[in-house]
Amino acid sequence: MATGNTKPTGPDLTAGVSISDFDARGMLEGHVDKKPVLLLQRDDGIIAIDSRCSHYHAPLKEGLVVGDTLNCPWHHACFSLRTGEALGAPALSPLSLWKVEESNGRIFVSEKLPKTREIPVELADGPGRIVIIGGGAAGFAAAQRLRDLGHEGSLTLLSAEEDLPLDRPNLSKDYLSGDAPEAWMPLRKQTYYDNKAIDLRLSTEVTGIDVAAGEVRLGDGTSLGYDRLLLATGAEPVRLPVPGMDLPHVHTLRSIRDCRAIIDQLPGKQRAVVIGAGFIGLEVAASLLKRGLEVHVVAPDRRPLERVLGAELGDYIRSLHERHGVIFHLENTVTGVTDGAVQLESGGTLPADLVIAGVGVRPRTQLAETAGIRVGNGIKVDRFLETSAPGIFAAGDAARWPDAASGSDIRVEHWQVAQRQGQSAAANMLGLARPHHDIPFFWSEHYDVQINYVGHATDWDEIDIDGDISARDCAVRFRKDGRVLAMASIGRDLENLCCAAGMERAIMGQDSRG
Repeated sequence: MATGNTKPTGPDLTAGVSISDFDARGMLEGHVDKKPVLLLQRDDGIIAIDSRCSHYHAPLKEGLVVGDTLNCPWHHACFSLRTGEALGAPALSPLSLWKVEESNGRIFVSEKLPKTREIPVELADGPGRIVIIGGGAAGFAAAQRLRDLGHEGSLTLLSAEEDLPLDRPNLSKDYLSGDAPEAWMPLRKQTYYDNKAIDLRLSTEVTGIDVAAGEVRLGDGTSLGYDRLLLATGAEPVRLPVPGMDLPHVHTLRSIRDCRAIIDQLPGKQRAVVIGAGFIGLEVAASLLKRGLEVHVVAPDRRPLERVLGAELGDYIRSLHERHGVIFHLENTVTGVTDGAVQLESGGTLPADLVIAGVGVRPRTQLAETAGIRVGNGIKVDRFLETSAPGIFAAGDAARWPDAASGSDIRVEHWQVAQRQGQSAAANMLGLARPHHDIPFFWSEHYDVQINYVGHATDWDEIDIDGDISARDCAVRFRKDGRVLAMASIGRDLENLCCAAGMERAIMGQDSRG
């Protein structure tokens, strides 16, 4: 993922600016000691805050103010305008607020203000022991939010991975393409967990949950007691039931270990076949092209991503990848893999010395099901993300929750969604009773094109296209019975944010009416 330009722009705010310098939205970007700072005109005065998102340094001047929050245009991170805290993922670090003074009709910014916090949460009767199973997006976000909310009891994060929790979206993008060093991948260094008293246990297998005893059984034969438990078990790649999928040059991509295995095999490879034309498959195809390989994509679909984005966007994405060199074999499937080729249902073969299967994932629900917790295409939870077993919550790719916007139970396999659910689950494990009503959002990169998608639509009866897809300036709305269920956009980040804000306002209105 390319990061934004953090070089200072606009006026030197220590020299002062006039209110007439602000734009029509009441914003002005400048700098203090070469640090980018954003001024916001509010009813109660002028606020000065860091102008670049702490996630990937997006320009927050292009974002959206909603109430007392500032929302990032690229990936919808949410920050408090009162404290600078990162309230909503994918941003994990706060922004700084700056001292603002007005004199003789001019506005001056001089220095950073001391860090402050939102009103502390009363946790006198909070749980003593919290255990999180899963070191992915939801598990990490929950652990961080628990400490941020003031949980002082024991906190254990159990991860089957051998590596620290990492920035998974970059696996199929910059890390695989060679543009991101491995040092960028961990979300936090080990010292973070040590300083926050988070007992992070890597390479740890969980074999069972004793709901009655309030214990988690581990692979080494020991047990770990809990007062609250979060199941953030994630999902695992689907493996095609065809011959040759166990050959050493055939891979799936879910962990950094998987990615390392692919990268280690790249020297001398010339032709790759990617099975699947979903988001991961196409991002992998683009990354392998950048590595210099010839890349073929095989998928049963008529168009890439048509089931998610519709025919028009699907055609555009196909043409975009073809212009860069990807060769598609659509309405076709792989029936077998040999040492140097893949066999197609159509009867032909494709030379391949590297094969990546990206045909979807399935939720990891076995632990929950064995423990007697309700499952069904995921671990079923209520609007507070609590399972059928009191005191046990679920979040992330494994969770199936009642989505207020669509009015149906859904399960969504996207990074930002998993993080936001982890944050919601953390609050609810502490007894704060906050319904999870975040609008699902994801982004996908295809070369220099980013697609933002907000909402959730599995089917629709109308697609409304505003703008020009080929010009990379469009908002595509998916409607059913006249209601907008979701919107995909290219080059219209602010409009995408506004759509999310509108959906959230509608949900909050429903909640306020009981």
